[in-house]
Amino acid sequence: MSEKTKQKLVQEPQVEHEDLNVLMQRRREELEELKKLGVEPYPHEFNRTDFSKESIDSFKDDAPQRTVMLAGRIMSIRRMGKASFCHVQDSQGKIQVYLKKDDLGSIYDAYKLFDIGDIIGITGFLFRTKMGEVSIHAQKLTLLAKSLRPLPVVKEKVDEQGNKVVYDPFSDKELRYRQRYVDLVVSPEVREVFIKRAKLISGFRKFLDAKNFLEVETPVLQPLYGGASARPFVTHHNALDVKLYLRIADELYLKRLIVGGYDGVYEISKDFRNEGMDRNHNPEFTMLELYVAYRDYRWMMELTEGMVHEAAVAVNGSSTISIGEHTIDFKPPWKRITMFGAIKEYTGRDLRGKSEEDLRKTCKELHIEIEAAQGVGGLIDEIFSARVQPHLIQPIFITDYPVELSPLAKKHRSEQGLVERFEAFANGQEVCNAFSELNDPLDQRARFEEQVKLRARGDEEAQPLDEDFLRALEYGMPPTAGLGIGIDRLTMLLTGQTSIRDVIFFPQMKPEK
Repeated sequence: MSEKTKQKLVQEPQVEHEDLNVLMQRRREELEELKKLGVEPYPHEFNRTDFSKESIDSFKDDAPQRTVMLAGRIMSIRRMGKASFCHVQDSQGKIQVYLKKDDLGSIYDAYKLFDIGDIIGITGFLFRTKMGEVSIHAQKLTLLAKSLRPLPVVKEKVDEQGNKVVYDPFSDKELRYRQRYVDLVVSPEVREVFIKRAKLISGFRKFLDAKNFLEVETPVLQPLYGGASARPFVTHHNALDVKLYLRIADELYLKRLIVGGYDGVYEISKDFRNEGMDRNHNPEFTMLELYVAYRDYRWMMELTEGMVHEAAVAVNGSSTISIGEHTIDFKPPWKRITMFGAIKEYTGRDLRGKSEEDLRKTCKELHIEIEAAQGVGGLIDEIFSARVQPHLIQPIFITDYPVELSPLAKKHRSEQGLVERFEAFANGQEVCNAFSELNDPLDQRARFEEQVKLRARGDEEAQPLDEDFLRALEYGMPPTAGLGIGIDRLTMLLTGQTSIRDVIFFPQMKPEK
């Protein structure tokens, strides 16, 4: 290696406007130089015992000197001859490290070949600098992984008013989704969103397990899809020589378990729907589905508002969240209004008993786009989605849907033409969907047959007739309440995100060019 190259290597490698390939080549040269110096760039382990935030929070100026062993990624470097500073980031945050040649010996010379993005281990004692920052005085330095590709370094500065100003943010959305691993490194707020998502799921499990509901697993590959109105993904099983579908919902298998004698079952699972993608839809998504024997949709409303309230507190420490100009409070009880009542409130139209022709005319008058294959239920749903849903900011239950819209829900006990169903909404988004479940096998068969007619008209999302599920119902299913909650959308709501891609680690993307 030439002297000129060596001189370049000891400089900060994050050179503005320099070609990426040149930077990557430089790092490979650094890698080879480190090996020549006897530094193992990818050792097997490091006995980490401490973390950044815990170390900073526990430090006391008047306490005895404390040694820590911490590991993380270099996020900034400030070299000053025989002494240097760097900031190291671990899973808890960042901490400053002070490195001195007199303490570290030959590894300090090798440190000149370290870059932003390298992962290192530090053994040293905590102290407070003259600037008041709790830091680690390194007594031992270990390279744990040499980074061969430069990070998009985000720079921060505090202005005279004390406001944090961010420079060169990693802001290209498509690049962030494709390279989530980079996004997580340089964007702590993104990591926090996914920590909150995990808290939401664990909160649901804790809530349901405490009520003695059984967590179960049902097939992802199904010979016949069902439980929702959606187009499936299709695959083929070579050994059996049969067509199989990725599940669009867990419902029909979970109900089979209620037939089998379980009192309450739930599943947190991946479902798949072969549909368009937008800020609320990803073809692969996560659902919580819950079924409880001998209960109805009114009981399920109380359980739902209690469970979501507890989840909101677990995620954010409060039942309230602020989104834009709105403060949304999940504390029970939530408001309740029927679907037709909500439509009348926000459009002035009473749609009860209207024919398909009347509904198409209403859609035209309200400037709502519709499709030829849509029946009565689909048209009512379009009107609700376009003219009512955006106004539903505070948590609310919309109840009592038309039977045409809900082929798996039980007929209303007192209202002709309706079913016992509710959906919860907040901030204009659907939070969940629930029924008093249909357990009359003859009624269920008739509903499936209506879905078959819709499919014949061209509705690709209408449900197929499932003979095995009907056979299960014929053995007898007790009165049952069912619930489905979209984990992704609820995470969006509780973390203030505007796109489903911001709450899924690796969302579906177009092929990279």
